Amino acid sequence: MIRYLQDWLWRIIEHWLKTKFIFSEDARGKNVAIQSEWNNSEINILLHVGCGGATKINTSPGFQSENWREVRLDINPGVNPDIVGSILDMSMIPTKSVDGVFSSHTLEHLYPHEVPIALTEIRRVLKSEGIFLVTVPDLQSVAQLIVEDKFTECIYISAAGPIRPLDILYGHEPSLAMGNLYMAHHGGFTLTTLVGILKKAGFVSVAGMRRNNKFDLWVLATEQNVEDAKLRELAAQYFPF
Repeated sequence: MIRYLQDWLWRIIEHWLKTKFIFSEDARGKNVAIQSEWNNSEINILLHVGCGGATKINTSPGFQSENWREVRLDINPGVNPDIVGSILDMSMIPTKSVDGVFSSHTLEHLYPHEVPIALTEIRRVLKSEGIFLVTVPDLQSVAQLIVEDKFTECIYISAAGPIRPLDILYGHEPSLAMGNLYMAHHGGFTLTTLVGILKKAGFVSVAGMRRNNKFDLWVLATEQNVEDAKLRELAAQYFPF
């Protein structure tokens, strides 16, 4: 009976660990390495949230330096992230432990009421002097195409194939059709609303831009107050052009 209870208890613990941390042999090694580097002041930690299959090379020009050590986090274990988890609960990551957070086409997968929760978590793990760089679809440019009755026309070719306004608004239809429901979109932003929600979440200095030809928004935000000249310098360093 005691042995049975021990086995039952271990299965509960194992299940909890699998939901909180990476739990393969390789992943345990990666997690130990990540924890040690979080305490290394000579390394800048870049937390790549909602990474999908992307890596540091797909982030920003400013993060390509060897000084940045990427840690990939995603809710989908199939993309082999360093940490399997949701940006709504990153409790496995120490508070004020990362120097930069990068989020590409992740926030639109959340429901609107979840976005402030995610931003609170991002602020929690980000060092006070750290930077948050986020890119999402630009609903204004998509809306213009819808007004022009181009809702189902291909507007560019991505690694996943042709992209239409329909895919940008609701999520990549072919991926959804194959059962990858992580690709569904539940919200969206204009530059004004994205900047506003970041400031409401406690980010003091915010710089943003629209890329009409790419149908996306890029915003850089910091918790500390940054002078305009320095903010423009950071934007030039981290925004793609």
